[in-house]
Amino acid sequence: MRLTLDNPASVAAPFGDRFAHVARIDVGGGALLMLAGQVAVDDDGKVVAPGEPGAQAERIFEIVDGVLAAHGACFDDVLHIRTFMTDLADLPAYAAVRRRVFTGTPPPASTTVEISKLFLPGAVLEVEVTAVVRSR
Repeated sequence: MRLTLDNPASVAAPFGDRFAHVARIDVGGGALLMLAGQVAVDDDGKVVAPGEPGAQAERIFEIVDGVLAAHGACFDDVLHIRTFMTDLADLPAYAAVRRRVFTGTPPPASTTVEISKLFLPGAVLEVEVTAVVRSR
């Protein structure tokens, strides 16, 4: 096994060197990707659409898509999604975006947790993803 911590050059790392966007564990002919929690921020680290779960979900999955693509994976390679929400009443807006992104049947395993707040004011969602890079 080999571990690589990475901030792909193709995806802005708005929080600089505070954390790696992804931990990649190469095993055999493939790899396991563990993406850090992603929030809806622009390239400068400012919250996109404060308080708007649907718009924030769109931005989060744009970021996730870029990180996955930088490692040769896509949404079909996602094994598990962990979502932190400040209000479970926002679940329908988030779920609508998620259904559009994950079209496979069944969708990935999932955990959703309601929390009191996130570290950035205006952020209402944070999403962690675990995916595989399949051997080709």
